[in-house]
Amino acid sequence: QVQLVESGGGSVQAGGSLRLSCAASRFTYSSYWMGWFRQAPGKAREGVAIVEGGGSIEYVDSVKGRFTISKDNARNTLYLQMDSLKPEDTAMYYCAAAPYVPWSSRWNGLQYKYWGQGTQVTVSS
Repeated sequence: QVQLVESGGGSVQAGGSLRLSCAASRFTYSSYWMGWFRQAPGKAREGVAIVEGGGSIEYVDSVKGRFTISKDNARNTLYLQMDSLKPEDTAMYYCAAAPYVPWSSRWNGLQYKYWGQGTQVTVSS
């Protein structure tokens, strides 16, 4: 059973930083597609940052230049460094994984088979 466990969420003021972690177990972590998604109350889930199985990285436009996704294959851990946080970044953040995701659907959460329980990020103005 694949397991993803997020941590690192919290409450910060606008302009602050948080680092989310996603500890993964029981799968070939290094080759998997991994991503961070978020969902704010009353809004649809959206992809924030993804790492393709081959290592390519992409970000949604709203976080480019502020968020950094990284993988530590030795520790089986995915990170999301979030800087210059804004109130609109407030959401539940989820780590997701899949053995493969079609490129055209890489931002579609339905393509990711495994999900963590989520960690709350709240940014106050």
